[in-house]
Amino acid sequence: MTSPLFSAEHLGKRFGGQPVVDDLSFAIAPGECLGVIGPNGAGKTTTIRMCLGLTAPDTGRVHAFGHEMPRDALAIKARLGVVSQMDTLDPDFDCAENLLVYGRYFGLRDQDIRARIPHLLEFAALSHKARAKPGELSGGMKRRLSLARALVNDPDLLLLDEPTTGLDPQARHLMWERLQMLLQQGKSILLTTHFMDEAERLCSRLLVLDHGRKIAEGRPRELIAQHLEPEVVEVYGPGALALAEAPAHEGLRALAARVEVSGETVFFYVPDAQPLLQALAPMHPLRTLHRPTNLEDLFLKLTGRQIREEG
Repeated sequence: MTSPLFSAEHLGKRFGGQPVVDDLSFAIAPGECLGVIGPNGAGKTTTIRMCLGLTAPDTGRVHAFGHEMPRDALAIKARLGVVSQMDTLDPDFDCAENLLVYGRYFGLRDQDIRARIPHLLEFAALSHKARAKPGELSGGMKRRLSLARALVNDPDLLLLDEPTTGLDPQARHLMWERLQMLLQQGKSILLTTHFMDEAERLCSRLLVLDHGRKIAEGRPRELIAQHLEPEVVEVYGPGALALAEAPAHEGLRALAARVEVSGETVFFYVPDAQPLLQALAPMHPLRTLHRPTNLEDLFLKLTGRQIREEG
């Protein structure tokens, strides 16, 4: 990218002597959605906070729109929209009032904000809830109101920290539709998420973080092709785990480029699934699922299948 809208160069942050973000660099082009994925504790939220000037980096610099953070924080924030992990809506104001009050923080005139409120509520599919307070809204409605509020200053770049966490599938899909609309309008997005289907659907490029470091970067499908076999066969049911361990099944395992176990499921990663499926067919009552490899497979290969606790 010759002229990025936003860039972070060699960001580093330590807490209690431990690196949380370690020499992280990336850039965002106009109209691009850059996704940041990684396990709990990978440094995603700390990275967002440094980008917003809320946490000072120990090393590195953040540039946006020709300005530098934190020196030019006000000029940068005037062109940013933010949706944080936690709900920060004011419970005492209705939906329209939340937008009005938030717009004042940017120094916008009330008449200009009021003129934008109907469009923002329509965009968020909340026109019928203009006078409802946040406590009367569903989780999906609250997230859409947070997104509408982040757009009140007509930002060039949106920073979205896990914007669909806690939403049901219908609410997530409606949020995805709205984010796609913003990208079509030329907005740029920096998105952190734990949902791999969300990352693959929305993001033109991905950063994969682990232990604060960038371990992979690229377009979702290109990363999958670079790091994974094209197909995977999941095998589960009574006796499935023996396929990954027992000497009697060594020939079966030889049909796969890689075999992994998670819980009671065995994953066979293969260049061609047909020989393996034929070998498995008589092994009742085992059950199989044959599918292309996806972003979740990539995530698990790069960061491991072990549970990461918060904090």
